Amino acid sequence: MIDIRDVSLSFDTRTVLRGISLSLTERRIAILGANGSGKSSFARLLNGLLLPSRGQVLVDGLDTRKDGKAVRRKVGFVFQNPDNQIVFPVVEEDLAFGMKNLDFSKDEIRRKTDEILARYDMTDLRDYPAHLLSGGQKQLLAISGVLVMEPEVIVMDEPTTLLDLRNTRRVAAAIDALDQRVILATHDLRLIERFDRALVFDEGRVVIDDTPAAAIPAYEQMMA
Repeated sequence: MIDIRDVSLSFDTRTVLRGISLSLTERRIAILGANGSGKSSFARLLNGLLLPSRGQVLVDGLDTRKDGKAVRRKVGFVFQNPDNQIVFPVVEEDLAFGMKNLDFSKDEIRRKTDEILARYDMTDLRDYPAHLLSGGQKQLLAISGVLVMEPEVIVMDEPTTLLDLRNTRRVAAAIDALDQRVILATHDLRLIERFDRALVFDEGRVVIDDTPAAAIPAYEQMMA
C-alpha cells in the first residue's frame, strides 16, 4: 500500500501539490491532468525521486524521506524519455547495471537478462548499441531495466508520449501484461480504459478520484 498523508510540494515560491491525502491500493491506477497540473510531480513522489515539502509518503510503512533506498526496491520508475534512464552503451550492460548494484550473482544476472530479452523479443539485440534502438525498443529496454529489479509497483510517467502509433501499441501491450501493480501518468486515455482507478489533477489538487469510466468523460469535459 502507498499512503499519501497531507502532502504538499513546493519549489521556491511555487506550490506544485497542495494537501493531498490518498491511499493507493488498486492494481492499475491512472494519473491524469493537463501539463503543469502536478501529475508528474505526484508520480515522482511515489518512489522518493521527489520528497514532499510537507506531509509523508509511505510505501508499506516505509517513509520515502527516511527509507529511500528500501522504497525504490519496492517501487520502480519509468521515465517519459528512456534516454534519461538508459545509462550504458550496450543493451545487456544496461540491464545488468542495477542488478550488479544489488549484488545479484553473475548466474542470476545472466538468467534474468535472458528472460527479459526473450519476453520482449530483444534477444538478438543483447550486444546492440542502446542509442541505436528505435524509440519503442528504448522504452521497452527502460521498462526491462526496472523489471529485472523485481519491484512490487511500477510508476510510469507518460511512457508513450514520444512514440509513434505502432510502438505505442507495443508498449501498451507490455504494460497490460505486467504482473506488478502499475501507476501510470498519461495523456493517452486509451491506455487506461481498463484500469481500476483514475486520479485527475488540476492546479496541484486531486479534483476527480473515480473509475476510468466516470473519470475520463469528466476529464474530457474539463479539457474542452
